[in-house]
Amino acid sequence: MGITQFLQQDDWKKEKHVPVIEIEGTVEKGKVVSIHLSVGKGIPHPNTTEHHIRWFKLFYHANGEKHPYHLGTYQFEAHAESIEGANKGPAKCEPDVRTSVLLEKPGQLIAMSYCNIHGIWENSIEFEI
Repeated sequence: MGITQFLQQDDWKKEKHVPVIEIEGTVEKGKVVSIHLSVGKGIPHPNTTEHHIRWFKLFYHANGEKHPYHLGTYQFEAHAESIEGANKGPAKCEPDVRTSVLLEKPGQLIAMSYCNIHGIWENSIEFEI
């Protein structure tokens, strides 16, 4: 029994959990490119103490390679928790991150997001160099 049986790829409402992967600009060999990860493009995901996105993971699978490369894990730790109670705290992290990477071969970017209530979601996009 592997993790793939738990990965969800399509929201049941076509909303808010699937990670959105955006490559900002063109991927060129030897040049740094910016990758934008988010959830809820169009319909935001709740961001409460009780229901929130906890993390993203980003992987790169180069064409012709057996295994993907782990590019990063992005944690979102503050969800308005407080000693005064749920959703009373002064800080919330938004599930939105930009990272810069250098990719030498065409391939696929794979992202996972974790919702503390609805589990792990994945998405991927192909790109050329």
